[in-house]
Amino acid sequence: MKARATVIAMLFAALAAGAHAGQSCEQKPLTPQALQRGLELAQRTHAALDAAHQRDGTRVVVLARAGQDLSAHGLRYSHLGWAYRLPDGTWRVLHKLNDCGTAQGQIHRQGLGVFFLDDLWRHEAAWVVPAPALQEPLHAALTQGDRALRVHQPAYSMVSYAWGTRYQQSNQWALEAMAAMLEPGAADRESAQAWLKFKGYQPTRLTVRPLQRLGARVGTAHIAFDDHPNELRFSDRIDTVTVDSAFAWMGRSQLAGPVQTLSLPN
Repeated sequence: MKARATVIAMLFAALAAGAHAGQSCEQKPLTPQALQRGLELAQRTHAALDAAHQRDGTRVVVLARAGQDLSAHGLRYSHLGWAYRLPDGTWRVLHKLNDCGTAQGQIHRQGLGVFFLDDLWRHEAAWVVPAPALQEPLHAALTQGDRALRVHQPAYSMVSYAWGTRYQQSNQWALEAMAAMLEPGAADRESAQAWLKFKGYQPTRLTVRPLQRLGARVGTAHIAFDDHPNELRFSDRIDTVTVDSAFAWMGRSQLAGPVQTLSLPN
């Protein structure tokens, strides 16, 4: 009982910190059902990742959650991070979160329980397993040194331009971090983005009308469009990094295997 109480206390403390990505920033009480389902999804995901480790030595996956309903844009997932296994068998997630109510983001290391907590739109986990040759360098970079952190830009916009450096959203950081972890010459955002282009990454192109842009921008600190090229923005084209485009690219380029999913019944 004491261990469970400690885990729950840590989860509430994390929520109180007010960080989010791909989830609502509304101040809503955490219901017992939401807590139970979040922990259940985390537990099942942990078991699935452990099975992969036992089967083929997997120690790193790119892990996603569905914190928002993005079906209007043809997207299934909202947020991803780098999940890695520690020697004691626990899994941690390195990912970027926006500080609620601000235009700033920070990098966090969290357990699976916190990653899947709060008001998820859909209780579903998705992940891809990086190719075997990439497992060791990625795991070393995630557990030693700061290569993944060198490309972090605190200025945050949920729809930051995929090839810009003024802002950086969570999924964009995750892909730029991949470049920094795998390519010794990718020591800054520009070189990381050059690596992604060379490897064939293509961002998602959203259609966002002027009134939608205005409505999103007014009174919303973490959404900005002024980093997008005028010729794209004024023709309602917003190119940004999404989980769906990241997963598709990793599979297409053979950097990772197929998407695997795990869902809780409704």
